[in-house]
Amino acid sequence: MVEQTKTRMVAGPFNRVEGDLEVRLDVVGHQVERAWVNAPLFRGIERVLEGRSPMDALVIAPRICGICSVSQSHAAALALGGVMGMVPTYNGQLATNLILATENLADHLTHFHLFFMPDFARPDYEGRHWYSRVHERFAALRGSAVRNILQTRALALHVMGILAGHWPHTLAIQPGGLSRGVEKQECARLWGILGGVRAALEETLYGTRLEDVTALEAPEDLWQWEGKQNGSDFGLFLQIARDLSLQKSGRSYDRFLSFGAYPGFESDSTQRHWRSGIFESGSLRALNIHDVREDHAFSHMAETVQPLPPFEGTTEPQMRDDTAYTWCKAPRMAGQPCETGALARQLMAGQPLVRGLVAEGGGNVLSRVVARLIEVARLVPLMEQWVRALQPGAPWCHAQPNAVPDGRSIGMTEAARGALGHWLCVEKGVISRYQIIAPTTWNFSPRDRAGVEGPLEYALRGATVRAGEQTPLSVQHIVRSFDPCMACTVH
Repeated sequence: MVEQTKTRMVAGPFNRVEGDLEVRLDVVGHQVERAWVNAPLFRGIERVLEGRSPMDALVIAPRICGICSVSQSHAAALALGGVMGMVPTYNGQLATNLILATENLADHLTHFHLFFMPDFARPDYEGRHWYSRVHERFAALRGSAVRNILQTRALALHVMGILAGHWPHTLAIQPGGLSRGVEKQECARLWGILGGVRAALEETLYGTRLEDVTALEAPEDLWQWEGKQNGSDFGLFLQIARDLSLQKSGRSYDRFLSFGAYPGFESDSTQRHWRSGIFESGSLRALNIHDVREDHAFSHMAETVQPLPPFEGTTEPQMRDDTAYTWCKAPRMAGQPCETGALARQLMAGQPLVRGLVAEGGGNVLSRVVARLIEVARLVPLMEQWVRALQPGAPWCHAQPNAVPDGRSIGMTEAARGALGHWLCVEKGVISRYQIIAPTTWNFSPRDRAGVEGPLEYALRGATVRAGEQTPLSVQHIVRSFDPCMACTVH
């Protein structure tokens, strides 16, 4: 038996990714045997926050990222609210949910149309029966879908303008609610904006009513629907997925994590519209946030004797070329790596189609993208409900104390890419410790001290590498199916 030659290659730096990313691959034959995911840029916002006034977190933490700044604002406000013993007003929570949902919606649309689908318009796929349509719609910078989705995205962001003043880096979200309220006429404008967003999505992305999309209950329903809606962008993606067997690509550990999305209102602020939990082996269990540990074994961070909970953790950069290969830490839940994102959220929410896809093939390229598009279809009607529930004239924000007391708290929310947590400690009136675990930190984490790979590293095992490829297409599809945001990853 002839032993196959092992070759090593570096894929990247990746374009159309927020931040910097490269992946080292060991290739045997025409398949990836092992992968090492590298976030090569350190930012250190956590260190910037130490020693500052606690309320400065509302200004500085959102600067972690320019495309998911609202989720960072929300996590910081929740952490501060925990220390202060505050929850938002009814109106404040509704409006905050609307702002966060708008950002997540915009991120999903940007990812699908501008980051993910253009890879299928590459000349490598010329000759596929779907190629001409994909090239016309999604060719980078010039596809017709670019204009369509940028107009829809811009329309959706008017919600942000009305409620948050501007985007990114709004200061509107506060521990006690929203810094400004809106009147009846502005509520009417919000309703009109969402109606325009709905119409645009139903026309091009789905080719049918949003409710028809969210009513899909099983994988066979999805494929039957694809045959009727192949003129839509979602239908086109499903044609590609069927042809390239994307349901067999990029499967990871099938262990999913969500902190719960969109908190309840003042009377029950502990509840989330889409619940928190761990989903594994077809069942959902409650998460214990105190089971989170951060491992530095393969990170360019000062080593610790053992993985530490974030309240005891540090972000002390230290180049260690002997073993470390990334600036990303390795977060673990009860010692195990977890995948997070829209797929995790919809599993927790019990969405039947998403659960059916995962039962058939686990977390893979197809199920991640479908979950993201199902979530978009579910978000718009939910946002419409929240607009109807706003109460002009009622309080928008509780009065906040002049000083933040000493204490510690965790602000947990869901960014577009998944579970986001801020761990805040206040001592003697200033921030003594601030630790952040972002969604891509979970998904793109390195190995831990036990040698267990992060979710993406594991998902890349078995990816096809065709002769002559420098950055293999299969690797790109898998990486982009997680929708990385590397700027958040390294804080």
